[in-house]
Amino acid sequence: MDKKDLLKSSYHYELPEELIATRPTENRDESRLLFYDHPSKAHQDLVFNQIVDLIPEGALLVANRSKVFPCRLFAKKSTGAKAEIFFLSVSPDNRDSYPCMIKSSSKKNIGDTFLFEELVLCLSQKNEDGTFQVTIQNDLGSTLEEFLYAKGSIPIPPYIRGGVSDDEDKIRYQTVFAKETGSVAAPTAGLHFTEEIFEKLRARGVGQAFVTLHVGLGTFAPVKVDDLSDHQMHTENYFIDEANTKLIQEAYQSGRPIIAVGTTTLRALESSFSKLSVGAFTPNNMLETSIFLHPGVNVRSISGLITNFHLPESTLLMLVSALIGRQKVLELYEHAVKNQYRFFSYGDANLILLS
Repeated sequence: MDKKDLLKSSYHYELPEELIATRPTENRDESRLLFYDHPSKAHQDLVFNQIVDLIPEGALLVANRSKVFPCRLFAKKSTGAKAEIFFLSVSPDNRDSYPCMIKSSSKKNIGDTFLFEELVLCLSQKNEDGTFQVTIQNDLGSTLEEFLYAKGSIPIPPYIRGGVSDDEDKIRYQTVFAKETGSVAAPTAGLHFTEEIFEKLRARGVGQAFVTLHVGLGTFAPVKVDDLSDHQMHTENYFIDEANTKLIQEAYQSGRPIIAVGTTTLRALESSFSKLSVGAFTPNNMLETSIFLHPGVNVRSISGLITNFHLPESTLLMLVSALIGRQKVLELYEHAVKNQYRFFSYGDANLILLS
């Protein structure tokens, strides 16, 4: 391994701002696809719907079915000061308070009241990590989750239209297979899939399984140290139910290729590989992972990865580099820039086959 592989600065690349996708393609499966076959070292420029002919017959496609919830409210304090409430979960703790981030034009103190339409919130606790706990002070006549789906805003990343979402994002910043509410950011590799794509893959003998890993704000956290060995990865929760555990374990034990849809899926699979592969994994338990995949870490759980194009110097770019090497990844990204691929959450896709 090259010593540069453990330096954050080695994962920088130049990206013209106009290549950052601010809207998805009109049809999900018509984004572009950069296909890279690692054994042959060959790549092709394609359209995403051509992926049907690239996934090996008999493979198991594993995707993350976590669902993004409209967790952002543009509220105000009882004093009239503007405030933004960004819920991190719709599940209350044992004191019926909810974790969130709060931006306000004034100081934030215990006991502060925040108002959004009929919702009244009280700041009940300041957490050591800079987040807060709030309690609901009135009867909504519904759960917080139901209220947010009716009134909240989807939390698109700040590099997309300044982070200001609209009704179109409620549909397009969500995969067609999303099921389990809990993410504050979409598992974006899955955004390209349609039911028609899945039907065509099933007709070719490609199986389908799901994990659930709830994407947290740590996904957007920058690496703050140049030596990657000093970086502490954020923690995310994931689980795999009994039916999907069985599908994944049978694929490992029979030697079928496993293709991960997205980096979050890979994080879940790799975190559990030692138990999944031998049939010792216990399903339905909520687990935590802080796994950091980068060059020098041997990734054993997959035969291929479908992913989008990631930010410079990000842990996601380092994860892809763990599969095929940093230099090859940067070569592919240079090709993508030169050929005007669209980057990041609403951008184009990259399929990497490892074997």
